[in-house]
Amino acid sequence: MTSARTVNEPKQDRSRVTRQRLLEATVRCLAERGWADATVSVIAAEAGISRGALQHHFPTREALVVAALEYVFEERRRQIEALPPPTTTGAARVQSVVATLMETYNGELFRAALHAWTAAAADEQVREVIAPLERRFARSVHDLAVTHLGVDDSDPHVRTLIQATLDLGRGLALADLLTDDSKRRRRIVDTWARLLATELAGRG
Repeated sequence: MTSARTVNEPKQDRSRVTRQRLLEATVRCLAERGWADATVSVIAAEAGISRGALQHHFPTREALVVAALEYVFEERRRQIEALPPPTTTGAARVQSVVATLMETYNGELFRAALHAWTAAAADEQVREVIAPLERRFARSVHDLAVTHLGVDDSDPHVRTLIQATLDLGRGLALADLLTDDSKRRRRIVDTWARLLATELAGRG
């Protein structure tokens, strides 16, 4: 009994490690190559395993991509929930929170999600997978903003301001994919943070 468990545990560990490598490789391929070019062969090569080994874990591309998308949105949600609350108050607090929110729409996970959104726009099956994942992620970001800003989410105007902030973050991240837009981005973020601080102060 003990020896059988000892033999099985390393196999299970190797299986988990391989599965994780496949998910991470799929995310990289989606982020760097796009939806159409993230094929089973490309992903297997990126993960450094054979196509047969990949299909042992995920029999079809659809199964792999669905698992990878769940991984993308779950990792993004975890990153959001792990962000520490601001230590400042007033306008400085708003500035800190806005800057943090802007960073949630950045990096490899965001690029992978972006390619998934594009595919979902033309494929109803993909959309059915992504839509609930995106809603859950959006809820996490919204909740983080409410908590870190310390505002009343039941106020329709406050709610609209938060949504505008998140929409701004997505828009700036899209612009940044084509060119290094960091200087203009910082100016816009700083200006919006000041306006937001003024608006929120007026609701107190």
